[in-house]
Amino acid sequence: MLIRRSLLATGLLATLAAWALDASAQPLSPHLNGEVIIGFRPDVDEATKQRVMTSVGGRLIQQLGTLQERSATRGGMQRVKVAGAVAAVLERLQDNSAVAFVEPNYIVQHTDISNDPSYGSGSLWGMFGDDAPMCGPNGTTNGFGSDAEEAWLYGATGSKRVHVGIIDEGIQVTHPDLAANVWVNPQDPVDGIDNDGNGYVDDTNGWDFLHKDRTVYDPADGDMHGTHVAGTIGGVGGNGIGVVGVNWNVSLISAKFLGPQGGSLSDAIDAINYLRDLKTRHGINIVAMNNSWGGGFYSSALHTAILRAAKQGILFVAAAGNSGFNNDFFPAYPSNYTTLQPSAVESAAGYEAVIAVAAIDSAGRLASFSNYGSSSVDIGAPGVGILSTVGGSSYASYSGTSMATPHVSGALALYANAFPSASAQQIRSAILGNAAPTSSLNGRCATRGRLSLANLFRPSSEPPGTTPTPTPAPDVRDVAVLAVSPQNPVGKNSITSVSVQVQNQGSGTETVRPILIPSAGKVLSAPSATISAGATATLQFSWQAPSRSQSVTFLAMAPVLQGEKDFFDNLKTGSTRVQ
Repeated sequence: MLIRRSLLATGLLATLAAWALDASAQPLSPHLNGEVIIGFRPDVDEATKQRVMTSVGGRLIQQLGTLQERSATRGGMQRVKVAGAVAAVLERLQDNSAVAFVEPNYIVQHTDISNDPSYGSGSLWGMFGDDAPMCGPNGTTNGFGSDAEEAWLYGATGSKRVHVGIIDEGIQVTHPDLAANVWVNPQDPVDGIDNDGNGYVDDTNGWDFLHKDRTVYDPADGDMHGTHVAGTIGGVGGNGIGVVGVNWNVSLISAKFLGPQGGSLSDAIDAINYLRDLKTRHGINIVAMNNSWGGGFYSSALHTAILRAAKQGILFVAAAGNSGFNNDFFPAYPSNYTTLQPSAVESAAGYEAVIAVAAIDSAGRLASFSNYGSSSVDIGAPGVGILSTVGGSSYASYSGTSMATPHVSGALALYANAFPSASAQQIRSAILGNAAPTSSLNGRCATRGRLSLANLFRPSSEPPGTTPTPTPAPDVRDVAVLAVSPQNPVGKNSITSVSVQVQNQGSGTETVRPILIPSAGKVLSAPSATISAGATATLQFSWQAPSRSQSVTFLAMAPVLQGEKDFFDNLKTGSTRVQ
């Protein structure tokens, strides 16, 4: 909070305003050459889409969405091959009335740092607890682990009726410590037919969106990272070999989209849509998607996919990133997305489904590489020297926020099994509301603490084997600017109103005082409003136009409050013409 207030009090605000107003100042992150993703407005027909693509030498590569959404005759999102530079195409289409958004097809990477069996030998510190009460064999004590072993002590070991999607590299489905927990599609037997009608033939254990086939494990690709993540979520427990995951029993669905050179945003979107379709049309109980990867700038297409999954009760767990940056000021995607705000084509979900995870080491310190953020990162979890399964039926120790994230995904699945009637919002609230205070995370994440399965499952006066009522999440203060709407056009020297729509996305009543910064002219009044949780308000600023003809751009921002998911999501612009 103090950091954010000091930011507003310095000249850096002017720099941020200039950066936000000038799209050309934002460099393109690595992306697929000659490819963009275009989101068309819902009322746009096929003929109009074709005219738009022709204007940029575009050729349709694929439509994005579920099979049913891809067959829609209007609107939709498309992956397009274009002629010429991507930056030029973005500039040409950004003001096209048929286009809701256009963006590069970013390249993303997994977020791990590699270094060198197992629970009984003292190697799986991320599963350990403080042994109060005593649990586990000798040598399995660490007060900064997730304390999964104490949850196991009280009978919480998971169930195969709970599913977790792993959006990552592939998973070695035959690994002896994973095979029993790898999902097998009950509705699509291997017969060369798409029996479940989702557009993917014989998707037995999931789908490979990188290679466009049913084989989710490719030894030539390595698939070490995805297999490692899977082992932390659901390495088989009690089988006397290797490691154990947070869940002894769970169903792991592979949604492979990463390879040795990373993966594309369009493939990640397909993976999210695939998992959503499994839940909505086939009743597969998918509680969460694990996303141990990152890269690129904000994508409305990816945000749309996350929002649609959230509306079906699927939580989106994401690695905060390994750059050592403050995500409050330098957003890292996908962890900085929020489902409390809409995308260009999809409304907000009504609750926060994203959980951003930082990494701590075995001494409870924030890992030197881990990104952090007092409002944009939610919780810390073990992420340094994490032993788990890897390809080739082997084991290895990795570090990264990639390794912290599956500890949280595993906890969500464990809790969902213990409380089968809990909603996605309640599950998220229980995990975050029971975080263990950790000094290294004070001011570094929203909960100021680390994952604690002991706090989540430890009985107080209840007999052993019972579990507590979910702890509600702490109050959140979160205000967003939704739109800036000046009158257009306006006369020289005239005094007009500029509408700024804001929403209180927090959990209590808030007095909102947005800031309006014009590129020319003078703001004459600065209104405020007191609005209840979830409500919106439109505030009218009085503005005097400049004395000469020109285009004027307005930047509006909300005060950055405790709980805000993303500083930059609260910067919105509008424009008018003075004549």
